[in-house]
Amino acid sequence: MEDDKDLPACNLSFLIGHLSFFILEIRRDLLYNAKITATAHYVPKKVVTNEDLEKFLDTSDEWIRTRTGIRQRHMVEKGVATSDLAAEASRRLLERRGISASEIDCIIVATVTPDMFFPSTACILQEKIGARNAWGFDLSGACTGFVYALAAAVQFVHSGAHRKVLVAGADVMTSILNPQDRNTYVLFGDGAGVALVEPTSPGEEGILDFILRSDGSGGKYLYMPGGGSLNPPTHETVQKKMHYVHQDGRAVFKYAVVGMAEVSLEILKRNNFCASDVVLYVPHQANSRIVDAAVERMGLDKSKVVLNIDRYANTTAATIPIGLSEACERNRVRRGDLVLMASFGAGFTWGSLLLRWAA
Repeated sequence: MEDDKDLPACNLSFLIGHLSFFILEIRRDLLYNAKITATAHYVPKKVVTNEDLEKFLDTSDEWIRTRTGIRQRHMVEKGVATSDLAAEASRRLLERRGISASEIDCIIVATVTPDMFFPSTACILQEKIGARNAWGFDLSGACTGFVYALAAAVQFVHSGAHRKVLVAGADVMTSILNPQDRNTYVLFGDGAGVALVEPTSPGEEGILDFILRSDGSGGKYLYMPGGGSLNPPTHETVQKKMHYVHQDGRAVFKYAVVGMAEVSLEILKRNNFCASDVVLYVPHQANSRIVDAAVERMGLDKSKVVLNIDRYANTTAATIPIGLSEACERNRVRRGDLVLMASFGAGFTWGSLLLRWAA
């Protein structure tokens, strides 16, 4: 009789367990997928060529081109901040998408050159474009920052928390470069790129997957030692040029080639694709030789690769969104095309993101 009394409770627990399972499955079906619906970019009007650098640096156009692929870069005028570049790119995006800034729910700014420590550049950008209904934050992922930020935006949309997330990759790298150091000064430029992430329509795939990686042991190869809590600004830190970028180029090159290729191949494999399925590959633009080596490891057709480092140099978090925006403007990508982006940067940080183009 005691067993009979326990039976209803057991059945009830069984039913509750199954009901919870079905509710969870229904919730999963209701989750939104995410897609990029618009892109835009902006670079300063001032162009500095390799020949211009020859005038005050012990370098040459030939030396820079053969080692990096860079011919020129865009640089801001004095007083122009990261938020200014991001704001101009954002205004262009809003116009292309045909929406007002008030419709933006969230702003994520990937940057290593914020206007200031606080408030965040995202807050400053919000005010500049009039996105009064948006909240936002900055994300410091160095050259991988935009991929990190895009992955974060996907989660906000995927969960249903937000419907329009503005993702910006923007840097004024010339603000933290030593103009007397030819090993770093020739490599970088200034710019901003933005993307709008929204829910997919029924039947659309949108953003399929992402892989994000970091390895703090690589921090010693690319860093800026001054300005933070470890080495706050003093007369001594300025004298020792600790507020400029420091880089071990050879070490970064070696790790970048392997890292970008590995995460690119891994994300394709785990989604049952191969390199030949990719229509557009948007890699971080740090060095044309890094891109070439990664593409060769992947066995990817070079005609599918976005390469604009010759005109912009390394704009850090802005390289991928600028490349994606240019590809859209030049009709290099169409609805349904498989797009792969990958990056590698200080930290070390690296990652890839795979999507079906749906804009």
